[in-house]
Amino acid sequence: MDTTNPKANAVHFPPDRRQRVWVQSRWLLAIGLLIAIPLSAAWVQYLLYGLPAVPAFTLAQLKTLPGAQGFPAWLRIAHYVNFLFIVLLIRSGLSILVDHPRLYGNIHCTPDTEWARFTPLAVPKDRLWTAKDDARYISPWLGLPGFRHTVGIARQWHFLSVLFWVANGLIYVVLFLLAGRWTRLAPTSWQIVPEVWAVFVHYATFHLPPEPNGFYHYNAMQQIAYFTVVFIMAPLSILSGIGMSPAMGGRFKWYPRLFGGRQGARSLHFLLMAGYVIFIVIHVSLVALTGFARNMNHIVFGTDVGGGTGLVVGAIAIVAVALVCGLANRLSWHRPRTLQRLGEHTVGVLKLWTLNPLQPRAEYKKSDISPFFWPNGKLPTSHEWQELAGDDFRQFRLDKVSEMTILLYSLGKSSSCSEALCSLSVTCRTVKYLRTLSYASM
Repeated sequence: MDTTNPKANAVHFPPDRRQRVWVQSRWLLAIGLLIAIPLSAAWVQYLLYGLPAVPAFTLAQLKTLPGAQGFPAWLRIAHYVNFLFIVLLIRSGLSILVDHPRLYGNIHCTPDTEWARFTPLAVPKDRLWTAKDDARYISPWLGLPGFRHTVGIARQWHFLSVLFWVANGLIYVVLFLLAGRWTRLAPTSWQIVPEVWAVFVHYATFHLPPEPNGFYHYNAMQQIAYFTVVFIMAPLSILSGIGMSPAMGGRFKWYPRLFGGRQGARSLHFLLMAGYVIFIVIHVSLVALTGFARNMNHIVFGTDVGGGTGLVVGAIAIVAVALVCGLANRLSWHRPRTLQRLGEHTVGVLKLWTLNPLQPRAEYKKSDISPFFWPNGKLPTSHEWQELAGDDFRQFRLDKVSEMTILLYSLGKSSSCSEALCSLSVTCRTVKYLRTLSYASM
């Protein structure tokens, strides 16, 4: 079998590649109301009173406003680096999502309690249904690496990408503060609230508000949007990602509870990803509608001039990101070990100093245990297994290989010589007992 061609493998490219998005009706209602109420209010104000006034500035006034410094080189570089890694994070995150295509608002993963699912299949009640049965296919044009049963490679990409995304973000924030650009994004007065509403009424009723030159100043809604993405959504993405870590949950039981449990953190992580996608679509659309060439020169060259050079170079940068995505997909199937080693020498080293030393201390009550268990993998189908199952496993015994595996595992988990000897002694007694134990009760 050609392992470099996933389409030739029914495991990765199954016959059933249907896709479906289902959201619980009360969530749809809540989302619909969040959209409909402000839109309706904006249209009512527009029809009754016309468009509200939006502050307008001359170019000379703009240059005197706090934070009016244009786009320095470090900001422009951080902008495109962020774009690269957010794309990799979204694509690898989608591949991770479809490996368990359900989102929950509770601490368990019981079927039919999810608020959203990305599969056309319901969990059958009349037969065994494993976690791998539930995993779905996703096109490699969307997911990284895409296909089905690729969560291991997807996680490698996700952890690698988040490492560089966070590093880029920290550098950006430090330079941002040192350059005195805080007032460029951060609201400094409650006056921004009516200004945001005034701009929103323009957008909601399909009118472009008077645009300040974005090279020096953002309108109120742009300012709030950028501030939310940089200083609220990005930290929440990091914190909710950590909230899904078993090591953090085992050591600090209170931490996942901040998000309503690990599944709550997973749902929030997904909603933030959806928020990034919506922001990118609106951001690019407004860049195009409010002077595409000039805006591209702002973010590519840091100049406030017209001309199409910025458009060309910006397009080349976008093509470069697309090529990196294609290379990432190819690397996933042709050099998976290279990707694994890269992860070991970057993310692996970081985990050695952060998550790995955490000793579990959490204690769980019976109510913390999910009433439904998602088994992973499949039951054996060999002739030997069928014979053992037919005899209710009365003839099952541990063989020498299994005994040695247990011994090596116990030694490998020991942190000292004395602990290893103690573990070996206990393990030997355990193996001796298991060799005479009947498995009929299992």
